[in-house]
Amino acid sequence: MRRFLSFITWALLCCRTTQAEVFTSIGQMTDLIYTEKELVQSLREYIKEEESKLSALRSWANKLDDLTKVSTSDPEGYLAHPVNAYKLMKRLNKEWSELESLVLQNPSDAFISNMSMHRQFFPDEEDETGAAKALMRLQDTYQLDSEAFSKGKLPGMHSNAILTVDDCYDMGKTAYNDADYYHAVLWMQQALKQLDAGEEAVVSKADILDYLSYSVYQMGDLPRAIELTRRLVAIDRSHQRAGGNLRYYEGLLFKQLKELNQAYQPVSEEPIQLGTYSRPKDHLPEREAYEALCRGEGVRMTEARRSRLFCRYRDGQRNPHLLLKPVMEEDEWDSPHIVRYLNVLSNDEIEKIKELAKPRLARATVRDPKTGVLTTANYRVSKSAWLEGDEDPVITRVNQRIEDITGLTVDTAELLQVANYGVGGQYEPHYDFSRKDEPDAFKRLGTGNRVATFLNYMSDVEAGGRL
Repeated sequence: MRRFLSFITWALLCCRTTQAEVFTSIGQMTDLIYTEKELVQSLREYIKEEESKLSALRSWANKLDDLTKVSTSDPEGYLAHPVNAYKLMKRLNKEWSELESLVLQNPSDAFISNMSMHRQFFPDEEDETGAAKALMRLQDTYQLDSEAFSKGKLPGMHSNAILTVDDCYDMGKTAYNDADYYHAVLWMQQALKQLDAGEEAVVSKADILDYLSYSVYQMGDLPRAIELTRRLVAIDRSHQRAGGNLRYYEGLLFKQLKELNQAYQPVSEEPIQLGTYSRPKDHLPEREAYEALCRGEGVRMTEARRSRLFCRYRDGQRNPHLLLKPVMEEDEWDSPHIVRYLNVLSNDEIEKIKELAKPRLARATVRDPKTGVLTTANYRVSKSAWLEGDEDPVITRVNQRIEDITGLTVDTAELLQVANYGVGGQYEPHYDFSRKDEPDAFKRLGTGNRVATFLNYMSDVEAGGRL
């Protein structure tokens, strides 16, 4: 399931880890919040020192300004006074040297040093691109139009965070650079709309129209591509590529209309929005069903199915550990059988597990079905860490609890994995067990196929992430 925010799971899964990609883990992104706060404080200290330095220079300049007005009005008369002659020598010999030293002082050294220390932990271009694509995934999954998104009006969210013209432009450019013209159109159109509404921006209207017109052309909408390119040419008549594109688009449209024996129809004045163009199909056949389930749509509970679902106290077949305090078990689905256990982990246990896992979080990988090699994949956006049973009494205790509840042994299970999902984190539909065409998927473990997956949810989300 996709998440608006992060959630942390503890699971019996099969994968290893690699480093990097801050955007894939909220756990690591939270560290950046405090890093930024420290840098702001360092910046303010630098500004304070610069202002103090400028204040001293301004005071000195004002004093000398008054002094030179007097001295230059009658130089000989001024120097006739021996004190004035002495003070001139003193100023030029000593005080101006002191002033020079003050000017050469660089209060930025401390700030630059602090920046350099933290820069190694900064997100890079891959992180920014990954975060932008994550927003587009959320946009698609929850069917959010770009305007609502740019205003921060997300369903279930109680706080707003707006996107500026430049933010929308950068979103569109990220999509454009990935040849994702569908999202490029949506975000360039939103940037243009906000710019036309009077919002200030660094990016120019010509730049937005340049990307937007070509993306619209790539979506197969020649009439609108022509109209947008004409707007671009009207703004910047020296734009050579726009002029060439306009002639090319008009030639293509003329040829198409001639072949179809149709007359030219003026393009609609309606702005491009969600639904104007169809989102291209991708590699996942279950995409529509998957996204509908994330929205809480698709599969509906029927009365017949509900009658087969029960709640009960589970004592693990008279397990001594559960006799006095059985766990609460709820049937969520009958086929496949999915059950929910309540209050399996205490808050203290959850925090301890997070503490153990956080330093080890690294990008989660999947096994390439063709090569068998573990690799990162766009359909799994998270970071994970593996915890040994003997690392801490909490891990040992929770391992035992899982055995008690399920009646299964962890001796033949993989290590427990903490998965932390970042912005727009996801793991697309997949099989946890080995299928017929993967008979040796778990051979290296010396065990048979997987029989169950036990997930512990260790954090909640403000919106999204329906199960």
